[in-house]
Amino acid sequence: MNATEQFQDRLNQVAKDVEGLLDRLLGKTLAGDELARPPRLLDAMRYASLGAGKRFRPFLVVESANLFGVPREQSLMAGVALECVHCYSLVHDDLPAMDNDDLRRGQPTAHKAFDEATAILAGDALLTLAFGLLGEPDTHGDPFVRCELVTRLAHAAGHAGMVGGQMMDIAFEHASPGLPEITRLQRMKTAALITFSCESGAILGRASAAARNALSAYGQDLGLAFQIVDDLLDAEGDPARMGKAAGKDASRGKPTVVSILGTERARAQAEALAAQAAGHLDLFDERADLLRAAADFVVSRRA
Repeated sequence: MNATEQFQDRLNQVAKDVEGLLDRLLGKTLAGDELARPPRLLDAMRYASLGAGKRFRPFLVVESANLFGVPREQSLMAGVALECVHCYSLVHDDLPAMDNDDLRRGQPTAHKAFDEATAILAGDALLTLAFGLLGEPDTHGDPFVRCELVTRLAHAAGHAGMVGGQMMDIAFEHASPGLPEITRLQRMKTAALITFSCESGAILGRASAAARNALSAYGQDLGLAFQIVDDLLDAEGDPARMGKAAGKDASRGKPTVVSILGTERARAQAEALAAQAAGHLDLFDERADLLRAAADFVVSRRA
């Protein structure tokens, strides 16, 4: 099995494990429990988080944690928490007040399958669940480690990270920011959570500062490459393969690396960032080969 095949096999296994854990955590309500966990809300949470998605961010959590011998059940808990944040962000991004999308992963978006109010609450509930999971002793026996995970995810997902990046994305519609501003937006909107994915493995493993910094740098460059490829797919991807509409950025007047540099230079930039990301892993030798393969996956994906 070559590195690419091994990567795909491990990615698929993490996706299966994440699906199983999410399914258990969002299990159907017991008789008499409807007031504690309203069935419609739970159904919307399950709809938004189960049955689809590559689970790439949890994969990064698990594989970065593997570098430090972290038990898989712990890294999976952290990975599922992160996936809840990711799924919440997709539900809210799809809303009419944001990107106004009808399809996500080939299925009606949550607000189309349910209604806007239920979709908003389902996103809120997934976000809140994420921090509860990180606070569970099953995630790590050391409360200081759990506290740091909560703090770092809050930073990556909040106003200084993903949410702030989304606000910038809205503000830049029909504007003319330069490449530095677009890069800052993408560092916040996309790279912040991917950086946390990688950094969380080092936190779980109580890694050295050098190891943690290397994974953080890897995650940041990987996240920037990921977003450029997303922009390329929006510009020239196959909607049927992606399971969502294409051409949205141009129709909304959103500036991107692609709109500024053009497709060929943007693709070259993504490849350079992926190579730079892989270079940060030299500290780990061949133990990080799957993370290097992840960088190749990011720039070669078609959906």
